[in-house]
Amino acid sequence: MSNTASPTNAARAKASCSRCHRRKKRCDRELPACKNCRSARVKCSLTDDNSQTASYSVAYVRGLERRLQELRSNLVPEPQMSPPVEDCLIDTGNDQSFSDSAVADIMGPNPACEGQRPEYFLDPLPPKDLPIEPRLQESEVHIEPLAPEPSPTFDQELKSVSFSVAAERHLGSTSGLSFAKLTQMVLRRLTPDRADFVFDNPQRSFNSDQLFDFDSSLDFFNSHVFETLSESIPSHPTLFGDILLADTIEPTDAVSGLSLPTNEVYSKRLVDFYFAHSHTLYPILVKSDFMQTLQQVRDNPLDPAAQCPLALFRVWMVFAIGSTAYSSVTLMEESESRIYYSKALEYFERAMALGEMAALEVIMLQISYSFFNQLGPNTWFLVGMAARLAVGIGLHIESTYASWPINIQQHRKRIFFSIYMMDRVVSLALGRPFALHDDDIDVSPFTEASEDDIHADGIRSQVSLTPSIISVPLHILALRTIAGKIAKQVYSNRRALSLTVEEREEILHSLHKELIDWRRNMPFPLPDISDRVPHFSTNWYDFNYYTHVAMLYRPSPLFPVVDERKIKILEEASSMSLRQAFNMHQQQRLAYNWLNLLALFTSTLSLIYAITVQPTDLATALKETRAVDDLDLSIELFDTLGIKFLAAKKIRGMIAEVSRRYKDLRTSL
Repeated sequence: MSNTASPTNAARAKASCSRCHRRKKRCDRELPACKNCRSARVKCSLTDDNSQTASYSVAYVRGLERRLQELRSNLVPEPQMSPPVEDCLIDTGNDQSFSDSAVADIMGPNPACEGQRPEYFLDPLPPKDLPIEPRLQESEVHIEPLAPEPSPTFDQELKSVSFSVAAERHLGSTSGLSFAKLTQMVLRRLTPDRADFVFDNPQRSFNSDQLFDFDSSLDFFNSHVFETLSESIPSHPTLFGDILLADTIEPTDAVSGLSLPTNEVYSKRLVDFYFAHSHTLYPILVKSDFMQTLQQVRDNPLDPAAQCPLALFRVWMVFAIGSTAYSSVTLMEESESRIYYSKALEYFERAMALGEMAALEVIMLQISYSFFNQLGPNTWFLVGMAARLAVGIGLHIESTYASWPINIQQHRKRIFFSIYMMDRVVSLALGRPFALHDDDIDVSPFTEASEDDIHADGIRSQVSLTPSIISVPLHILALRTIAGKIAKQVYSNRRALSLTVEEREEILHSLHKELIDWRRNMPFPLPDISDRVPHFSTNWYDFNYYTHVAMLYRPSPLFPVVDERKIKILEEASSMSLRQAFNMHQQQRLAYNWLNLLALFTSTLSLIYAITVQPTDLATALKETRAVDDLDLSIELFDTLGIKFLAAKKIRGMIAEVSRRYKDLRTSL
């Protein structure tokens, strides 16, 4: 048997071995000995280093958990066959979430779940010091073949997307995990005996749409499906400790000797796309300063200003982000952006050492890159680091800015509120607490003025009727603020149980009104500098409006059980969000990244839930709505997403089978 572990299940130390560190070589950190030392036939320091700890992929840990459960079930046989406890419980972690009674109100009692107990009440494994019975001696042990892989599920797909970003286990209520489970439960309505349905074995080919077994009573929510998204979107959670971030990328002579692209037209396209796309989402850099630096690096690379590590890191990261952002829209391969990112990491440590603001910029550029490409450290940790550093500097307090010139004030406000927006996006996707809280922030947002109008002694008034390009991120900031309110007031409101129905309705009404005002007040006309930038299209604003409305009206801790009016609003919002995404897809403006993958999956789940939970006859309801056609749009979107994400193929098959069953019901009348 080979001693080399497969890349998917190898344990890896947090730091390089001593030999590789001294020789400045790339160490794969594989335990118990790295590949370089094994090849050289020398002893690796990792073998004897008791302080080393390892990290495993999410999929590998999940596999171990499944195997442990199989062994436990063999040692402690159940007295009778019964459906898994996950059918009876909605896992909510430490967050408020809708209760089991909410599901009971919709689906009615489930007799199969009576008398169940959570698996943490099962008898533990026997202690190691128990004497071994003769019948268990090694010569008589019969090893059973491995059980087939459990069936994939909606909620596990959602977990896998989120784990690929965070690499930790906790998912809160805004992540949609509990809602995914609720959607599966209401889909019992599509089965003759109100039983759950499952996917076929995930090892089968995905060329077939037949992934569901609607007539099976097996558990639909097991622990397998969502893990595959971790394979689609690699994650590197080992950010802390003494590992060098540059170790996450293979340093090669080709990268070390890489110079700026000689084709200035091509490099200009990358820079222009960065400032059109990423800069109008998160205005981190000052464009005029960057262009001056780029020209210095081109014209006089030996000039001390052109040799600044921060300047060089900034240049290569702009190339990397511009390239990966463009690839996310065009679905081009991304080897180029990875090379640029690897080159930028050569200057990472020296740039980080240039002060707090330099370190903050370095981290934020990595966050921007991670939204499109999970090549480096995971987004969750990076956003947390940036938020802590910004608070440590005092960027959340207005008085901190008093001693700075006006242009520096505005630049640093843009940096701070870019972190704020990043925090809202990632925390809401994972259902986790915000790193920056509105109650702690007393600084006003940056002004709607172009860089040319901002000077050290003041801001020149704008005379043009066309809004500044900075109005775009300023308007997106308003959306992120509303999203934060939805998370706080709808999904983590500790007073929810004590509020009257009228008070809870008022919360929804006021937040819905804020969303309507946000959509009505969008910048007009939008910039017309690139036909591939999603947020330069009104469809992007419609898409975000409807996804937030759906988030507002789906079952939540504020309203665990929704009435018919809310179901209709949820159906319309989720349908419209899919239509707007499809419009951007046809215009070649949709970014095929993990954020939109998660948003489209949640919108599709919302639509499936809203259709199936209708109080009227389901076949009649399906004839009166365009929902089935909208599901077909979703199928086409996930077809395209499947080019980049393996799990999108599974999700596409799930949706296709639900759509097929809906069509069968619709034509049965």
